[in-house]
Amino acid sequence: MDGDESLHPMLGEDKETTEEEEELKWRVGSSSSLWKETCGELKMLWYLAGPAILTSIFQYSLSSVTETMVGHIGTVELAAVGVQNLVIAGIGFGVMLGMGSALETLCGQAFGAGDFNMLGIYLQRSWIILLTTAFFLSFFYIFSTPILKILGTSDSIAEMAGRFSIYMLPELYAYAINFPIQKFLQAQSKVMVMTWISAGALVLHLFLSWLCIVKLGLGIVGAAITLDVSWVFLAVGQLYYIMGGGCKDTWTGFSWLAFSNLAEFLWLSLSSAVMLCLEYWSLMQVLLFAGLLKNPEIEVGASSICLNVDGWIYMIPVGFLAAISVRVSNELGAGRPKAAKFSVLVVVILSMIIQTTCAVIILLTRYDFPVIFTDNELVKKRVSKISVFLCLSILIGGIQPVFSGVAVGAGWQTTVAYINIGCYYLVGLTSAFLMGLRFGLGLEGVWGGLLLGMLLQTIILLIITLKTDWEGQVSCVGKRKNLELGWFVE
Repeated sequence: MDGDESLHPMLGEDKETTEEEEELKWRVGSSSSLWKETCGELKMLWYLAGPAILTSIFQYSLSSVTETMVGHIGTVELAAVGVQNLVIAGIGFGVMLGMGSALETLCGQAFGAGDFNMLGIYLQRSWIILLTTAFFLSFFYIFSTPILKILGTSDSIAEMAGRFSIYMLPELYAYAINFPIQKFLQAQSKVMVMTWISAGALVLHLFLSWLCIVKLGLGIVGAAITLDVSWVFLAVGQLYYIMGGGCKDTWTGFSWLAFSNLAEFLWLSLSSAVMLCLEYWSLMQVLLFAGLLKNPEIEVGASSICLNVDGWIYMIPVGFLAAISVRVSNELGAGRPKAAKFSVLVVVILSMIIQTTCAVIILLTRYDFPVIFTDNELVKKRVSKISVFLCLSILIGGIQPVFSGVAVGAGWQTTVAYINIGCYYLVGLTSAFLMGLRFGLGLEGVWGGLLLGMLLQTIILLIITLKTDWEGQVSCVGKRKNLELGWFVE
């Protein structure tokens, strides 16, 4: 196994130690103080979250680098690539990431319980489901131009974004391979290998972007080529690591067991997809509504820049999401509910401190950072005006993904999916439409309405987390384990 054995609950553990003894150690310790326990938890969280944050930033930077370079070609190109990245590819990304997140629950709990052989089976099941889903999503990419026009996007932006979407089909299938692998590796705390491969992909992407977009002047075609190649490189690199012997305990080759129990796995995958997609797509509505306002090219361009920055910073809590889902699922799988609860508390406080710092920096530099993305003076001024809403989004986004990570680790995806429908769409989307379009508050009203939905969802998840019966969650893990053992017996 990779990494420091002292950082993982299943590594270096005395085999004769019972679950009750482990829980007693957690409660009282030998001579541990709260400070030592907190430092120990921070060490484990940063061991997981640090590489996860870097991995998320490197991968998110692939599309951001492309969008930044295209932004200096023209305003229409900037808007078109922004719409494609956040709406069309955003749907593909959200569905693939969401469905792949089922592995965070299953692989994390199986690894915590010591059922290492099940991780490879779960990975193969996820590939089967995600590749099938990618096939059906391909039609959404192919017919994205008329879809965007129906949603109200201007003809010039919709046509260019639609053309770009067709070129981006290889990226969609790379998502289907990549995200299950990431969750598979995260559950085992094999996070550094993902970071190195992602860093390599970003370096390759920077070179290809310069070559295709700047040097050869291939425009959006060159942008599509660089993104496709970079994402395929990511997927193949991680696949090679797994099958080349990097996961000997958890990958033993392809098995027909991958086709068993697919119905339950599909349901958890769909629940995960709905939960995360509704979150991921919420701010996507800003772009769609921006296209319905006056001066759509300016409004969409300014929105895409702010959402680009928000996405970069959002990768920090996404890293904590990955870390807390692993910590919660591992601890529940190992029968240590109090350790899981304490981990949640530590990561919430840590994430809020970091996100508040980022929001303050953005607010202080709101008249300066837009120049990185565009040369258009009108777009730069618009970005500066709506930066306050960007900062509010960063603050709320500091805590909300952490609670989502807790939900994934505990397997509450279905419950959270219903909450997200009510908060993001019944409250957030309705408020955005009324404030932005009906009451004439423009882009500020649209973003403000969606922030109301985000805030409501965060408050509800906080209440659920505080009221959670963590001991009861351990028994749920045991039931799932017995069900899987039944398939092996058959």
